[in-house]
Amino acid sequence: MEMNIQDVKNYLPHRYPFLLIDRVLELEVGKSIVALKNVTFNEPQFTGHFPDQPIMPGVMIVEALAQATGILAFKSEVGRPIDGQIYMLVGIDKVRFKRMVEPGDQLRLEVEIMVVKRGIWKFKCKATVDNQIVTSAELMCTQKAAD
Repeated sequence: MEMNIQDVKNYLPHRYPFLLIDRVLELEVGKSIVALKNVTFNEPQFTGHFPDQPIMPGVMIVEALAQATGILAFKSEVGRPIDGQIYMLVGIDKVRFKRMVEPGDQLRLEVEIMVVKRGIWKFKCKATVDNQIVTSAELMCTQKAAD
């Protein structure tokens, strides 16, 4: 199942400059998702990180992976998010950063469901550029009522 940016916006509350998924290439409900983030020099983080050598902050790569987990969880559990509900990152384990991400790179975000227990989802995640691992992590997320 593919999703374009309009479809992605139906599942994530994030908007510019914090919407970090451009397209979903593959989604297998209850199992996995593959999504893309095209990194451009026009993104605001590059103004300060770093002016002479723009590098995508690692926390933003982890956030992009977390946004991919949100789409996968909503599609696997309830379909579309209902008003007043948000999907929150609640834990991060085994994070590794292997390569810098620069403007012009295309991040491929791959996420698999490891386990769902008592409303907490645990995912195995990796981000790659040109088939090289950039970041790997295990993320935990849950759905909560927005206050």
